[in-house]
Amino acid sequence: MRDAFNNIHPLRCISPVVIANDTPSVGETIDRQGYDSLTYVISIGTLAEVDATFAILLKESDDSGMSGAAAVADSDLLGTETLAGFTFTHDDETRKLGYLGDKRYTRLTLTPSNNSGNAPVSVVAILGWPSVAATANPPV
Repeated sequence: MRDAFNNIHPLRCISPVVIANDTPSVGETIDRQGYDSLTYVISIGTLAEVDATFAILLKESDDSGMSGAAAVADSDLLGTETLAGFTFTHDDETRKLGYLGDKRYTRLTLTPSNNSGNAPVSVVAILGWPSVAATANPPV
């Protein structure tokens, strides 16, 4: 049976927001305990600024407060942070970034540059391959 519903746990990382300047948006710390996979899904709305760029950085730690957090090594990513980033030409698209590392906690940061217009964005973290299925609905 092809059942993703009972085998994923989506979590809010960056709530839907309109970014109106160059201030980084720091996502929620995601705890992957009890799950073997983690994928971030970035949803992009209609971008107003004609030269804005948006960079993605994923950090990892074994501490829930992200003490000692370090950038995730490229070898511990599915896809790249560069491919997960986007520019003003990517209206109404999505991006994804997977994590293969062994740290318990991760946190994604979205950093805009040259963004004086409105940039609607949201990010969802999808945990998968749970140690106990079926996962709760609604997710908690």
